[in-house]
Amino acid sequence: MKSAENFNLSKEELHLLRRLSTPEKIQQYLEDLPYNKEREGETCRSPRRVVRYNTAHCFEGALFAAAALRVNGRPPLILDLEAVRDDDHVIAVFRVNGCWGAIGKSNYAGLRFRSPVYRNLRELVISYFEHYYNLDGEKTLRAYSRPVNLARFDTMGWMTAEDDLWSIPEYLVEVKHTPIAEITRRVYVDERLYKAGLVGRAD
Repeated sequence: MKSAENFNLSKEELHLLRRLSTPEKIQQYLEDLPYNKEREGETCRSPRRVVRYNTAHCFEGALFAAAALRVNGRPPLILDLEAVRDDDHVIAVFRVNGCWGAIGKSNYAGLRFRSPVYRNLRELVISYFEHYYNLDGEKTLRAYSRPVNLARFDTMGWMTAEDDLWSIPEYLVEVKHTPIAEITRRVYVDERLYKAGLVGRAD
């Protein structure tokens, strides 16, 4: 594990990330962070810039969560959830006692934190299916990537970069994705779950 001193973080940044010493604390930080209303194709900020601008969308939130996990001794892993007729969703994943959990920033209430109770990644991903829908109410989750360790992007300084990090989402697009099931027709969420998922949405 690369030492924290080599991450090029400032003392203030390091102190912040060390305070977020559990996945639950990282998730709460993201919950308190205003949602980045710019489209996800317009910004791709590093964790340093997330703190500076005090806002994040789902991909930026996953990068921030991965950085906080790393500073606290866990691998910086992210995973891509692939959708049809909808945006992909990226989460940071972690393990506790062999079980998987996830941290996420989302405009949809059901696409955020998962406690580490899932025996494998498929179980974890499937837990998002009922809550992953577009504004037409269609359930859109179809596949998921393997976990990607962001240490592979250390040469670009992904934790502190001043430029947008487009090479990371571009890499995620190329990673092999595993289908969750063969879904041959469109399926829709019920009205109550639809409304519940939009609670707190930033328009």
